[in-house]
Amino acid sequence: MPRAGLSADAVVAVAAALLDADPATELTLSRVAVELGVKTPSLYNHVAGLGDLRRRVAMAGIVELGDALRTAVMGRSGPDAVRALAAAYRAYAVAHPGIYPLTQEARPGDPEYAALGLRTIEPAAAALRSCDVAEDELIHRIRAVRSALHGFVLLETRHGFGIPVDIDASFETLIEILVTSCRTPA
Repeated sequence: MPRAGLSADAVVAVAAALLDADPATELTLSRVAVELGVKTPSLYNHVAGLGDLRRRVAMAGIVELGDALRTAVMGRSGPDAVRALAAAYRAYAVAHPGIYPLTQEARPGDPEYAALGLRTIEPAAAALRSCDVAEDELIHRIRAVRSALHGFVLLETRHGFGIPVDIDASFETLIEILVTSCRTPA
């Protein structure tokens, strides 16, 4: 019988918190069980295993990231929308260094996961459309923006910027490059 108060959502929340607190330590069911004060087999009443737990954490992260991006671009257009999108993307990745990488994993053959992934694509598409990016270029530009932001935040969250120069200023430079490229035809 499942422990009172323990649910799949609670298991996912604890796993997410563990990941963010120590992204370098591998997520295991036993770590989650210890944190919850239960035996590892008890988790199987709520998740189908480690793969399922990672998927659920990723999906919860995609919802959070998508909501943050949507909120950031709402009511904005053109370069302001791109700047807001970039800032929200970075803020989420920095605040969630363990969850964020899971949000970037592709899961071919998982239509629920793929549909959820649109939550992060739609705000980017809206921001780029407002910069007059043509529909036939939209996916290419989204991929370019996403790649640039992803690369930056991975370097930042993994302490890959070793030169003592203001990282925020570097990020502003990246944003201005993205804004300029969004205005330039491919």
